[in-house]
Amino acid sequence: MELMSSTTLNCKPYLSHNFLISRRTSNTHISNPLLLLHSNYTTNFPKVTTSNSRQLIFQQSATRGFSSQPVVSTTTPASVNSENDKLPADIEVTEVEEPDSKVRLSVSVPPAVCEDCYNKVLAEMTKIAKVPGFRPGQKVPENILVSYHGKSFVRKATIEAILKRTLSHAMDSVKGRALKDSVRIITKFSEMDESFNFPHGYLRYDCVVDVAPAAKWIPEDGYKNLKIVVEIDQEIDAQTACEAEIKRRHKALGILRIVTDRGLQVGDVAVLDISTVKATEDDSEGEKIPSAESKGFQLDTEEADNLPPGFLDSIIGIKGGETKTFSLAFPDSWRQENLRGVVAQYTVICKELFYRELPPLDDSLAEKLLSGCTTLIEVRESILERCKEIEQIAKEQATDNAILDQLCKMIQIDIPRTLFEEQGRQLYGAKLLELQAKMKLDEQQLANLSSPQAVKEYLEYERENITSMVKQSLAVGDIFKRENLQFSTEDLVKEVENSIDEFKRNNQEYDEERVKDQVQEILEGSKVLEWLRDHATIEYVVR
Repeated sequence: MELMSSTTLNCKPYLSHNFLISRRTSNTHISNPLLLLHSNYTTNFPKVTTSNSRQLIFQQSATRGFSSQPVVSTTTPASVNSENDKLPADIEVTEVEEPDSKVRLSVSVPPAVCEDCYNKVLAEMTKIAKVPGFRPGQKVPENILVSYHGKSFVRKATIEAILKRTLSHAMDSVKGRALKDSVRIITKFSEMDESFNFPHGYLRYDCVVDVAPAAKWIPEDGYKNLKIVVEIDQEIDAQTACEAEIKRRHKALGILRIVTDRGLQVGDVAVLDISTVKATEDDSEGEKIPSAESKGFQLDTEEADNLPPGFLDSIIGIKGGETKTFSLAFPDSWRQENLRGVVAQYTVICKELFYRELPPLDDSLAEKLLSGCTTLIEVRESILERCKEIEQIAKEQATDNAILDQLCKMIQIDIPRTLFEEQGRQLYGAKLLELQAKMKLDEQQLANLSSPQAVKEYLEYERENITSMVKQSLAVGDIFKRENLQFSTEDLVKEVENSIDEFKRNNQEYDEERVKDQVQEILEGSKVLEWLRDHATIEYVVR
């Protein structure tokens, strides 16, 4: 079996943004494993999502229009290749290292090169100019040709020719380090036009280029013996999850009966109209909170974990047709940041009230609880087996999350603008496609959301998150190279073929080299995380 290691000069994030997202949850701890149960058990359950490279590549292809991941350029960005274009004199280039993995190149072009470029410009102008008294292509005296086009025009054309010809030579000093398509001239054209002693003087300009960042680990090689604490919610425990799932299925077989002689109690199901406003000190009508309002909300009192603390207790005892008004403060840990600490006044109308009449939980329900089972023992064993699989998947994902977070804290690295923007644009592109799928945006809405200003605002808003993702990706890439990790050629070929097959099944365009690069990223990332798990001390703490 042939093994492969990364020998390319890639400086792209080794973990694609889809890979990172698939390995991450909102926090290091994990919960709600029932959401992962396989759809073979019931059509109400979503399928397990895994880090399958075909899924990830297919998802990533949708963002092609927004960016491509940057790589280290092994050639120069200019259209003139420095190896094939011998200059009549050497240019002088001074390098200055700058923050954020940038290098400033101060370029001084000698008169011999400027004059040569000037003559080439005149030669091109002669070919296309229609100067009165001269046939097309006939040699035109320099002073007449310059006068015909105008000295200012010729000077600007000469400066452009000099830049086009010399930029590739200036970049020779950073070849192999410069990130692809990252060079930009920072000297204003007007300044060059004003200072250039046309056509026989020096031309000076500055440019900056992003280079492959150097990683510094604190402590050195600290990633080799990570100590990770992973918090796991009680619900992720396979036994707990199994019992909760059996209870849910049992409840689904029950019949709802109308409550007529009492108020709401735990175990009931209520249909509520909920109105919410921000509480005020002077008892005036407060501002509505739309996200906390609902009409015809069906509340299962045994599944009220997503409600604000105290909500259920405040409505216990309410009867059908009754209204209750009360105030609650959203906790500081509430999922919607804009509501944290807000005191809300609720008005709750109980439209309907039901209790469940459940059949006895015995072997007679086995087939209804889980197709193919004849006893409750079989039901419990089958569901428990699946819950154990889900528990393992969730623990691995939480472990990877904790490892990536720890790597981000341990590595010091100046992130080039190019890498930051490319990663951010990929994330924005994925979010925009998700939004389009949900809301069916029209062309104008899509154009507004795709505007440079919209992208810029997103990059700034998500700066911390994007920066962390790039740091994690670069950290993983650095470890892959440091530890000389490898994956088999067979794995790469197989995953590339599977990915391409999926593109074809969905009638999607694809670039085979791009697919190969992305599959390689995912295989490298998986290999690094596997290596880190094997070398880390991991403690699981149940919340």
